[in-house]
Amino acid sequence: MPNIELLEKSMPVAPIRIAALGCRELAEEVDKKLVKFRKELVERKQLSVIPQGYSEESFIVECDCPRFGTGEGKGYIKESVRGTDLYIMVDVTNYSETYTVCGHENHMSPDNHFQDLKRIISAATGKAHRINVIMPFLYEGRQHRRTKRESLDCALALKELSDMGVSNIITFDAHDPRVQNSIPLNGFDNFFPTYQFLKALIKSVPDLRVDNDHLMIISPDEGAMSRAVYFSNILGVDMGMFYKRRDYSTIVNGKNPIVAHEFLGDSVEGKDVVVIDDMISSGGSMLDVAKQLKERHAKRVFVCTTYGLFTDGLAKFDEYYEKGWMDRVITTNLNYRVPELLTKPYYVEANMSKYLASIIDIINHDVSVEKVRSSNEKIMSLMEKVNSR
Repeated sequence: MPNIELLEKSMPVAPIRIAALGCRELAEEVDKKLVKFRKELVERKQLSVIPQGYSEESFIVECDCPRFGTGEGKGYIKESVRGTDLYIMVDVTNYSETYTVCGHENHMSPDNHFQDLKRIISAATGKAHRINVIMPFLYEGRQHRRTKRESLDCALALKELSDMGVSNIITFDAHDPRVQNSIPLNGFDNFFPTYQFLKALIKSVPDLRVDNDHLMIISPDEGAMSRAVYFSNILGVDMGMFYKRRDYSTIVNGKNPIVAHEFLGDSVEGKDVVVIDDMISSGGSMLDVAKQLKERHAKRVFVCTTYGLFTDGLAKFDEYYEKGWMDRVITTNLNYRVPELLTKPYYVEANMSKYLASIIDIINHDVSVEKVRSSNEKIMSLMEKVNSR
């Protein structure tokens, strides 16, 4: 079990309870890992007295957000959470869930999920010892700054959660983590799936050679530079970057359209390349980058993103895979994915359930999260195994 030495020297702040909104499958995976962690720790400690609620068969608390005929809703927690350390997990991107308004079926939008999150917080406030929100895809995270007369939706949402009494907000690969400046007196933890990406990539591509002669890290735009720099530094390989040349005289769907992707960096000829970013939305930019890398004679193109949204469907990805312009797409299981995606020959999942369970366990013991935030040691250990093959 990870961090077992750290946890056995501390006590939990309160019994854990997990509420799932739009991410039941992920919550159940995390719950199983957490149950296993706790049983291992109890056996290792050989405690004569186990803290109440410390080791359970499940930590999931049932909750629901039913709707009236008009579409108005309410939050309902079906069992007591008094005195607990409540972790509310929410996937704001899960559009597969629906609700009815006056007989019409609507798909849940991020706004709907965020409203339901507030309903469950409202139902638990004043009862739970502490409320923590696990929101892997940060609501409105892409609207993190103001460039003209625009709303600051992400900062506003975080402030609202803070005002409602949320103690900690846990997210992954935030579009811009500086948005936490809007709630300076609250806990805000931003984690990265770097180790899980590498583990999934190496498992799915057994002949991958991780050295400067055979591998290169690519940033698809300037916004992903920090991720690519970290990846390339820890692996000891070169990196390159594409930058988006935009037409600033035109606005399409609220933004300036991309005219071309220009490349900066050494030759990728004959090398495997890993394109790293925080999300695939429609995928147009990522696919264009993959094609350009192949045109520059890259050997194989592996796309790694924390969130695979695929808002325009999978047809283009199928086409690019069939034409050999893209070899693998690796995303985490932190957000909803259409079942069809899981069957694709190019798709690889980076499973985050064990990591999430470890984060919950650490925070529940009220000790430093740096032990789980930093994956340097695990990555170096993984690289040693790969290089010794």
